[in-house]
Amino acid sequence: MARKVFFSFHYNQDNWRASQVRNMGVIEGNAPFSDNDWETITRGGDDTIRRWVAEQLEGKSCTVVLIGTNTAGRKWIKYEIEESWNDGKGVVGIYIHNLQDRLRNQSAKGRNPFDDFTMKRGDVTKLSKIVKAYDPPYTTSTRVYDHIKENMEDWVDEAMNIRADY
Repeated sequence: MARKVFFSFHYNQDNWRASQVRNMGVIEGNAPFSDNDWETITRGGDDTIRRWVAEQLEGKSCTVVLIGTNTAGRKWIKYEIEESWNDGKGVVGIYIHNLQDRLRNQSAKGRNPFDDFTMKRGDVTKLSKIVKAYDPPYTTSTRVYDHIKENMEDWVDEAMNIRADY
């Protein structure tokens, strides 16, 4: 089955780390865009951003949230998670704080963005109890990269299977 995913991430802080993951070639994801492209989109206001997100999510089966230090709680990350879940797409998180940025720096681990959502299915359950967020068990950037590359396809498949149950 073709895995087409949308990558959700905090652009200003994590675009370098995100591009490493998106360029792994493991799954088909949304095409990288430049700072100028993102600035043009954001200048258009909330309606333009919503349309852009809708276009990016079209035809995708899963959203991969690349979790950096300040990903959780961001307005558009939350919007992308909510739209993805409500549209029946798989959703999975991958912590990327231990990947190096362009200056070879790592960052602090951020909180789980799925803690911001609750599901009502009999009782109230945090989305983080349903959607998995993987934290590679390494601190060396190259090992983190390899771990993500080796496992991302399975994580996406699992996310789609989890979503099918809800």
